[in-house]
Amino acid sequence: MTVRFDRRLIPSRPDLSYEQALWKQGLVFIGGIDEAGRGAWAGPVAAAVVILPPEVGVTAVLSGVRDSKQMSPARRAFWADKIKIAARAWGVGMASHQEIDALGIIPATRLAAQRALAQLDAAPEYLLLDYLHLPEVNLPQMALVKGDARVLSIACASVLAKTSRDALMVEQGGIYPGYGFARHKGYGVAAHRTALALLGPCAIHRLSFKPVQAVNPSKKQP
Repeated sequence: MTVRFDRRLIPSRPDLSYEQALWKQGLVFIGGIDEAGRGAWAGPVAAAVVILPPEVGVTAVLSGVRDSKQMSPARRAFWADKIKIAARAWGVGMASHQEIDALGIIPATRLAAQRALAQLDAAPEYLLLDYLHLPEVNLPQMALVKGDARVLSIACASVLAKTSRDALMVEQGGIYPGYGFARHKGYGVAAHRTALALLGPCAIHRLSFKPVQAVNPSKKQP
């Protein structure tokens, strides 16, 4: 059965409603988690976790943070620096294209989130996630529809995951020219589809993804 989400539940900007409810229960270290790159055809999937200080004033400090998909690259870069300064702790983890092919995209995304958690210098007591559950992590957690648009710590995580992965894909664009990775970051835009048809997949393409599989294997680049 499909559960319809009431979009009226989305605030005008991500807030601390969920974090505050947990703070009132005596939980201090609340980790917001989000991913970037799950739907791309090439490169890793990234995940980030952000623990904000239990202070209502952090909303003003991070007033420009939104779901990363709603922000320009320049705004994401600007607010990523602010998030890293304001956060009590933060971490970014990735799972490679090989791990995505071997495990599947959802398990690989969970692996990236576990690696992000391992980077923290403060152990979270509760996790808030954007439509993802981590069964391997022995912590209480809540998966929220549109969490990156509703919950400030998740929105912060979406920005760090996105900026970290984008930076890596810009680097990969220099290693594998012709695909336009620096522009589209490995997503399935028309220019990427055209390059893939012309050049074949390169070493960082996700060979388990159908659009990549559709390319003639003889065209595969080293």
